[in-house]
Amino acid sequence: MLEWDFLYQPFITYFHVMALFKRDPWILDIYRTYSGKNHLYIRGRALEDQPLKHYEQQTFYQTLRNTWRTFKTDEIRNASVGLTLPNGTQFETKADHEGYFLFDITVDIDLEDLSDDEGYLSLAVKFDEDNAAFAKAKKQKRLAKNSFNGETLIPPQSAVYGVISDIDDTIMHTGVTSFLKIRVAFNTFFKNYDRRLPLKGAASLYQLLHRGPSGNDQNPMFYLSNSPWNLYKYLEKFLDFHGFPKGPILLRDFPTPWDRTPKLKRPHKVHELLNILKHYPDMNFILIGDSGEHDVDYYKDVAQQYPDRIMAIYLRSVNHDKKMARVKSIADSFTICPMLLVQESKEAVIHAREMGWII
Repeated sequence: MLEWDFLYQPFITYFHVMALFKRDPWILDIYRTYSGKNHLYIRGRALEDQPLKHYEQQTFYQTLRNTWRTFKTDEIRNASVGLTLPNGTQFETKADHEGYFLFDITVDIDLEDLSDDEGYLSLAVKFDEDNAAFAKAKKQKRLAKNSFNGETLIPPQSAVYGVISDIDDTIMHTGVTSFLKIRVAFNTFFKNYDRRLPLKGAASLYQLLHRGPSGNDQNPMFYLSNSPWNLYKYLEKFLDFHGFPKGPILLRDFPTPWDRTPKLKRPHKVHELLNILKHYPDMNFILIGDSGEHDVDYYKDVAQQYPDRIMAIYLRSVNHDKKMARVKSIADSFTICPMLLVQESKEAVIHAREMGWII
């Protein structure tokens, strides 16, 4: 069981059971992902659900209602899904038994030519209209539309390096080191995104890294968390509201007790870290995490595998003496790249500026 499974599992199981008794519209959630010049890597999920609406200054009741709807998901198993690019090129795939679908395709199209100035490729995803299940849902008037928009990042040529960052207690006050993670539960289920606090100076640091040494490099930003995909919209709103640079948000599936999905051979964060590095073999990276969980181990191992491609590791200090002592011991003996423990964002800003990575 991974570090947060015990916290979310009872809620997810309950909402899965309750969802069996309600018939919602069919929708496709498309997560902002990352792709390459000739490679599409698009994730999403087919659901029976009302589109979730997050907005500022919600009441406590509205926040609870949104929390209910966030975890009350009823997947559409084995749905046939089609993807259309701006030039009309189409691809097809099928969702798994949890409703998740993935387009992982090498193409003979230069996807950079279809992207905007920031490196984002717009796309449309829809249900296969020739599928019998679709015809039944349409007859039941469970489809208000059958075109759902999304986007994927293709780092522009101007990018000098990439940044891969943890979210929890790295850019957002979460409380992963609190007793039984009680603070995590309270923040997740009872606080709206506009009432969550970013760590001081984090957004400014990330904007500087995004703009790079020229001030206009548009370096790609990748955000990692062990939170479930259910929280994608919530985290996306948090990042936008607090002024963090736009970037893919990479979460994970939380299995239900009856889920038979094969487990990843590596932890989720390690899997995504390595996948990003393999996607962009000519790009170097700065890794940012915290000292409270396993980031130091994940980042250390990745740096050892790719010693020439990890520029620096920044780890935010947490209020936990035992964990801090362990992380400091690792950082002090680490020689592959700079590994800095920072109390505040300004310490990372000073170091990155000295290295010539930001202006």
